[in-house]
Amino acid sequence: MTTAPPDLAASVAGGAQPVDGTTSVPAAGARGRWSRARPTRPGVVLSFAFLALLVVAAIWPGLFTGTDPNAADIAQTLRGPGAGHLLGTDQNGRDILARIVHGTRPSLLIGLTASALALVVGAAIGVAAAQGGRLVSAFFDWLLNVILSIPGLLLALLVIAVLGPGTRNSIIGLSLILLPGFARVVRGEVLRIRASVHLEAARALGWPQRQVILRHLVPNALAPVLILATIGVGSAIGLGSTLSFLGLGPQPPTAEWGAMLASSRTYFSVAWWPAIFPGIVITLTVLTITVAGQFLQARLEGRGAR
Repeated sequence: MTTAPPDLAASVAGGAQPVDGTTSVPAAGARGRWSRARPTRPGVVLSFAFLALLVVAAIWPGLFTGTDPNAADIAQTLRGPGAGHLLGTDQNGRDILARIVHGTRPSLLIGLTASALALVVGAAIGVAAAQGGRLVSAFFDWLLNVILSIPGLLLALLVIAVLGPGTRNSIIGLSLILLPGFARVVRGEVLRIRASVHLEAARALGWPQRQVILRHLVPNALAPVLILATIGVGSAIGLGSTLSFLGLGPQPPTAEWGAMLASSRTYFSVAWWPAIFPGIVITLTVLTITVAGQFLQARLEGRGAR
């Protein structure tokens, strides 16, 4: 499964701070822990630097290469890394560096959109399960258990089998994998915050239920979930590349990392570079996003850099 493990969810949830009115502000002790944090380790700095590089490549790919990622040249088929083609060419003579750079946007888009969709829907389910009655809570418990009972990749494949291949349907399938973890953390946070003195004071002042939920419950319940969402982006990118490798993600000739792996596997025995370089980028992306998420989690809990 790709949902966050219980101990991670619990530790992140434990780092949230209650509000004192209408804004979510860390307690004084939390601010002190942040200020006394140990110096950031080089691995964390490199992770954030690599992620910044990916963001720039996704927004402005022309800064890194001026080559058309879909321009085929049969005379340059499977040319090794070297002058003119820094990372070599693929079986159609297309520049691998250009395809990796231009493939950053769809690859990141799949992970970010799937995580964001799961966060929004999971938060709504978590709030509804915590604020609803016993029957509502039991229904959502049953629904989340059904989703969790299906292996993550199989669940995504079932969604694509029904809706068809493509980027949009891949995002829907991946969001279903992440949704239960977000919903359960939000539900636990809402139940914790609902018993706080701040909400009791808001109710005593006669605030409408909707205003209490929107101004107190939701903002503070989402604080720890955002850390889980960061880590979930890495998982979604990895699984999204898996779906593309199976031919169920973005369709050719779209430059996408998983699709590049799929199209080059037949030629691996004679040319390793069309598969190795996209694989390295996928691995580094998932690794750095995970490191960044764990760093943010540690800072939220006041442990300093890990």
